Amino acid sequence: MSVRVHHVPFSRSFRVLWMLEELGLPADIVMHSIRTGSMRTPEVQSISPAGRAPAVEMDGVTMFESGAILEYLAEQHPEAGLGVAVGHVERPRFLQMIHFAETQASLIEQLNMSHVFLRDPAMASPTVIKLNTRRLQATLSALETMLESDSYLLARGFSAADIMMGFNLFAASYYVVLTDYPKVFAYRDRLANRPSYHAARAKDGQQEFYAQDFYPIPEGS
Repeated sequence: MSVRVHHVPFSRSFRVLWMLEELGLPADIVMHSIRTGSMRTPEVQSISPAGRAPAVEMDGVTMFESGAILEYLAEQHPEAGLGVAVGHVERPRFLQMIHFAETQASLIEQLNMSHVFLRDPAMASPTVIKLNTRRLQATLSALETMLESDSYLLARGFSAADIMMGFNLFAASYYVVLTDYPKVFAYRDRLANRPSYHAARAKDGQQEFYAQDFYPIPEGS
């Protein structure tokens, strides 16, 4: 399979890099910056109309949306065991966790908008930040209840759903104290120890999102 990935470091397109490493598939990685607007060129928008990463070309198939790309790759390479076939008892949970990961990622994105992308940080609303932080914490509390010790999201083991969720946890740690969720924290460490994660991170590039941690605003602020 020939794969070309339009990629922004530390964005959702990292999920695609990680998935490709798990599958052992090489890729032509086209680097973009969140600061230059290079994702909004006609070339990229012909693949991803909103000009967002990832934008992927695979043997004549063009796709955007990281969850859809991971599901497609898992279906194209069933031998890797990273997807769950229709009819399998764990198929509903697999789909649920992929989409729950996007619920969580959308909250991280909202916090990014408040903390990172506003030209004047003083314009950020403390109320909105607090609300989105609490919503993110709620998703982490939910994940804490879903995880068993030394496990992945599915009883059968590591899957594309873990790649979807794992990306979030490395970004979420800029906004929450992840050690408040011991099972989630240990789960993130298990993911970080995978050779494929390290290989993908080596190709990720320099992130431009975060210069510091942004922990929750104290009560009463």
